[in-house]
Amino acid sequence: MSKVQAPQAAIDARSAALESGRRTLGIEAAALQQMAAGLGDPFADAVDRISSLTGRLVCTGMGKSGHVARKIAATLASTGQPAMFVHPGEASHGDLGMIGAEDAVLALSKTGETRELADIIAHTRRFGIPLIGMTADPDSALGRASDLLLCLPDAPEAVDAFNAPTTSTTAQLALGDALAVALLERRGFGAHDFKVFHPGGKLGAALRTVAELMHGPDELPVTAVDTPMPDALLVMTEKRFGCVGVVDAAGTLVGLITDGDLRRHMDGLMQQTARTVMTGSPLTVPPTLLAGEALNLMNSRRITVLFVVEAGRPVGVLHIHDLLRQGVV
Repeated sequence: MSKVQAPQAAIDARSAALESGRRTLGIEAAALQQMAAGLGDPFADAVDRISSLTGRLVCTGMGKSGHVARKIAATLASTGQPAMFVHPGEASHGDLGMIGAEDAVLALSKTGETRELADIIAHTRRFGIPLIGMTADPDSALGRASDLLLCLPDAPEAVDAFNAPTTSTTAQLALGDALAVALLERRGFGAHDFKVFHPGGKLGAALRTVAELMHGPDELPVTAVDTPMPDALLVMTEKRFGCVGVVDAAGTLVGLITDGDLRRHMDGLMQQTARTVMTGSPLTVPPTLLAGEALNLMNSRRITVLFVVEAGRPVGVLHIHDLLRQGVV
């Protein structure tokens, strides 16, 4: 009997887990939709206030709200908005000195009654430091003290029976992301700016430019249009990129010779010149192109080498292996 019941029990347990997961995601998704629909002037006011700061946005919170506040500070800092996290408990023992007159405070608390926030709230009131509250209760201590209030939706937690922070922290996190994106868009913060704060890992590699990874002028496989093919082949062999660029008298790249061109002109190849064998108008990229974009271009066109040009003249060459070695994926 147990052998028959065990598989069914396992099936029931898996089904219950899926149902629980879908229910949780549904509850939290509904809360986000509610918050998006209700977003109004206070959010725009907060973006105005934060974008005009000459100091930093100090994010704070206790418990799970503290973890979210730390993440919001990290996201803001990584997208060009000076920000930091201050723990409420440490603030009461000296770290209040980290909050300056040019700063503003973003305080997170679902109930708005977190007692550990009291000293930070009092500090902002004493020294006229702007306080932005993020809470579900506008009538709470945090709500009443705040200069600007970002209200969380009146939505149930995923485990409503004992109010475990789930929906509320998801809403806090999403609202923090909304602030970060609105701020970076207002500043015109782009991929090149993002790279400055993300030099490491795959993301940093993808945000490097072609100029940082290409082989320079000394390694360029180039030859003149009237070069006899035996000499062009020597350049192609010596530089080891599997191709040779063809330039006119002004130094402009006008063609490219690859292995495929050699096979197509095999008959009488050694009696021809670079001009008659090359494929004209080759694909080129500027040195400012992001490495990730260059790799995408290579993959989509099924090529392994790109010539890098400025004003039509080759200044470098990039091989797909250069990108892969640097972790660009």
